[in-house]
Order: sequence, then structure tokens, then C-alpha cells
Amino acid sequence: MSKSFERIMTPSIEDIPGVAGRAAFMVDSNSVFRDHENILPMTIAGKHKIMPWGADNKMPYNILELIERDETMSTCLLWNAQMCYGNGLRYNCENASRKVTAAVDEWLLDNPLSSYFLGVSQDLKHWGFAVSVIILSQDRKHIARLLRKEACYCRFSPANKHGVIENVLYALWRDEPATIKDVEVIPLLNEHSPWSDLKERIASGKETKFAIVTRMPTADHTYYPIPYWASVLRSKWYNIKQLIGIAKEAKIKNTAPLKYLVEISDKYFDRLFKQEGITDPKKKQQRVVEVKQEILDFLTGAENSGKTWFANFCVTPDGKENHEVLITKIDSTKEGGDWESDIQEAVNMICFTMQVHSNLVGSVPGKSQSNNSGSDKRELYTIAQALQKPYHDLLFMVHRIIIKQNGWEGVTVDVPFMQLTTLDENRDAKEVTPKNESDENNN
Repeated sequence: MSKSFERIMTPSIEDIPGVAGRAAFMVDSNSVFRDHENILPMTIAGKHKIMPWGADNKMPYNILELIERDETMSTCLLWNAQMCYGNGLRYNCENASRKVTAAVDEWLLDNPLSSYFLGVSQDLKHWGFAVSVIILSQDRKHIARLLRKEACYCRFSPANKHGVIENVLYALWRDEPATIKDVEVIPLLNEHSPWSDLKERIASGKETKFAIVTRMPTADHTYYPIPYWASVLRSKWYNIKQLIGIAKEAKIKNTAPLKYLVEISDKYFDRLFKQEGITDPKKKQQRVVEVKQEILDFLTGAENSGKTWFANFCVTPDGKENHEVLITKIDSTKEGGDWESDIQEAVNMICFTMQVHSNLVGSVPGKSQSNNSGSDKRELYTIAQALQKPYHDLLFMVHRIIIKQNGWEGVTVDVPFMQLTTLDENRDAKEVTPKNESDENNN
């Protein structure tokens, strides 16, 4: 297996022999998040069993590659993570004793919450779940360390007969781990009652390291949640936006217009390699080039001849068409500048799906710019912050367990927000924290 993950099929623009035009080859993003094959447990390093993330256990890396190809998606995901971060996670010691406050300050010196909280915020926004690891002190009475395990490198063990996932396995899954030493097995606290499970394990076991999963509830409960923004890849808007960029590039580099879009699923090449017994990476890449040339030869003079292309096709249970190879003729009457409205529509659809207003992360692309007033932007910013509450409620569970186990009486956890102010307050922003229940009762 290759030492680094690399997609065999990469987007490219090719000249069509004998035709004044070009063809764009793209990876179909429609089937990235869901696999139609049955996902079964797989054995790693001859010992550990995991539930693979996707049929080939490399789904998150396929998705990350698509995210990195699109500046709108990557910016929206970063923005959502920053909004979830707010003004940073804090342990509030206002009602705690000096001894407890000193203990918390000392604990924070070994556990930088800034990098941890921004990391889990990104995992939660990207994948719908985050993994935290707590490490007990030598006497197993206190929690000494808090770590984040990157979600894309975490896999779950199959659930037992009671439906409980017992372990999280952490490894560099881009390459299949060769030995047991390459896999870190971390006991997972019961997702439904982590506090009770931790107390029982401390009293009866010898483990000092435990994982806690923060999972965003979804309508379709799976080992690896499918985040809400997955619809961007399942729809055609991601491909449309990519195609516009490719069309503009083709127009700038070559006066020949872009005539065809060829979308090829990774599964097409997987099946082809199995049928022909190709395992060498170089030969695989060579075969991909040959397939591209076969398609280009097919497109030569296609407008004036009755050619037929045969490819696998099926309809999924939800009624959607699934093509292995799809060739689409592009309207070549549009020049480069005429794509302005299309790129705006594609960007707005992606931003809408990811719950990000385009004026908050940057002006809408295009020649004619539209902008909101300062009051509108402040309201949008406030709404975006208010929508982070469910994520914070989920992420706080880990810290409530830490505070409880360490006996820090009077300590609470919260995430203050920066509220944008009006000019009459003589400052740009101010920090806002939720009131404690005791304060509300006193008032």
C-alpha cells in the first residue's frame, strides 16, 4: 500500500483530438459520504477489530481532499469552528476558594485549553463528533491531563451485544497499520453514562487513560455521524462551483472552449483494477491515463456521429441515480465573464448549507458587490453565536467530569462571547458571559 494517501483519479483538463474544444475530468463527489456496500468490521494488525469509516476506511481523507479543493467550504468550516470557540473555554473560579483556584491555575499550565478547545470545535464542525482523552494521576484519584485525539485518526470498535462501543483505536489510518504497536487502543467511557462508568473503572480497574466521545445527535445514527453539510457534496453545487473555476482556467490558458464534463467515480477504477488484476500504483496511474484517452477518443467528432458509451448505472434505495461514468455537454456560448451570476449562486448555496452568511466571512464573489449594514452584521454575528449553545452543552460534559473528579468546588465552565457594540458605546466589542443561576436568584 502507498505510504501516503493519494487519489488515483485527479481533476484535469484535456484536449479533444480533432475538435476545437476541451474536456474536464472530475471525481464525482456525490458518493463520498455514503457507501452503498455493507460496512462490516475489519481486523487490523491481525488482532484489533474496528468499524471502518467508509468501505475502504479512508472516507475522512477523501472528504478532506474535497474540502481543500474548495476555498468556500474550507473557509466556512474554519468560520464555524471559530464561532464555536467564541472567546475561549474558561474555568470560572469566582466562587471557588483560593486553594481550589490555585489548583485550577496549576492544572491549566499542563493542559492548554486554547489549542484543545479549538481542535475539538473543528472536529465537531467537520465530522459531527470529537474525541477527548483524560489521563489519571499516579494515585488514580484525580484527572491530571486532558488531550484531544484528532477525529479523522480515530476509529470505533464494533459495539458489544449490549450496543456499547468499548474502545477507540487511534492510528495513522491513511496507511493500514502494520503492527499492533502502530495502534493505540483507548478504553471508551459509556457514551450514555460516562461519569458512572468512570467511577466504576477507577474503583475496580487499573486503567489510567480513558476516551470520552462528544457526538452531535443526528437523524441517522451511525458509528461515524454524517454532518449536516454533507448535502453540499451530495448535491451538484460542489461540482458546479469546481467546474466554473476549471472553465475559467481553460478559457484563460486556451481559447478552445470547455465542451464536456466527465465525472468518474472512484468505484469505477476499483472495479477495473480488480477485473484486470492491477495492483502496482504506477500501473494503476497508467491505466487511468489510458481510460481518459479512451473517453477523449470517444468524444472526437461526437457531435456528428452516433456513438454510444456503456457504463454501469444503478438507482439507490432513496431513488437517486448512481453513475460510474457520466459525460455532460457544456453550453460553450458563455464567456469567462458571464459566469459571474453562476459563481455567486454556487457560493451562496454552499454558505447557506453550512449556515454561514457570506458577508461575515467575505463579500460575495463577482464584479457587483453587495454588503449589509453594520447593524445587520451585528445581528448576524449574534445569531451565529447563539446557535453554538447546543455544541457547547455537548462539549462541556468532559469538563464537568474533570471538575467533579478533581473536587474543585465552586468552579464552573463557560465560553464567553465577544458582542459587537454600537459606536455610542465608544468601543468595538465587549465580552459577554451567561449569568449563573445563583446570580439570577439574588437579583
